[in-house]
Amino acid sequence: MKLVAVALFWGGTFIAGRLVAPQIPHMMAAAMRFTVACALLLPLAWKLEGGLPKLNRQQLHATFALGATGIFLYNFCFFSALERMPAGRTALFVALNPIVTALILAALFGERLGLRRWIGIVIAFIGASIVITRGDVSGALHDLSQSIGKGELFMLCAVCAWAAYTIIGKQALKGLSPIAATTYASLWGLVLLVCGATTELAQFDVSHLTWQVLAALVYLGAFGTVIGFVWYYEGVKTIGPARTAVFNNLVPVFGITLGALLLNEPILISMVFGGILVIAGVSLTNR
Repeated sequence: MKLVAVALFWGGTFIAGRLVAPQIPHMMAAAMRFTVACALLLPLAWKLEGGLPKLNRQQLHATFALGATGIFLYNFCFFSALERMPAGRTALFVALNPIVTALILAALFGERLGLRRWIGIVIAFIGASIVITRGDVSGALHDLSQSIGKGELFMLCAVCAWAAYTIIGKQALKGLSPIAATTYASLWGLVLLVCGATTELAQFDVSHLTWQVLAALVYLGAFGTVIGFVWYYEGVKTIGPARTAVFNNLVPVFGITLGALLLNEPILISMVFGGILVIAGVSLTNR
């Protein structure tokens, strides 16, 4: 039940992000999100583990890389995409994370992909093509700009940033608990986001900080980051990483459903059909 709730929380981040993105400059919005997250992660790390451990040089570099990719770059692209795309379509891109991660591991680290995994990757990318082009794949081949705009490109960059975060995390977690690694990554990411946010001060209008926007930022930091993270790793500890990862397939389902219910976004046939292919391909790849 907690893992279903985590999928719901993470699906809801696309709704919250869609509310925030048009109102606040993107690095400033991400900085506000992780100010909330760090304010909760630090006491949590103290309560559960007695504080944060001292980092060696390798861990220092690794956690900085985590913050730069999974916190700074991912969130900048996340908010930039949501300013331009419906929340439901954006959520479907997240299902590609395991596929992109597997391809990067194969290309850069020589990890072997068997026939079944390649079939899953092809199915997932066919589904993603249908989603991205709104079902007009042939039209996209003739005029790519009509189907793939800045929003789609930003979200593809976000997927690549999260894949890098996942791969780096395998190294960073050596000798570090998940909570310690995530807290350090969030702190590094927050520093980078605050530096970037200083360049956006001229674009910021305090009147846009309505209670809805503030509530969305608190949701992103508390539920989308901290509670989601803690419950997810409880799932990993209880039922194992493979079974836990299956629940990630619910994230785009909740994202599309909440987008339709809360933001009146249309559910296109291309989203449903393409989304089913993406989830099927991911499931086959990670089986």
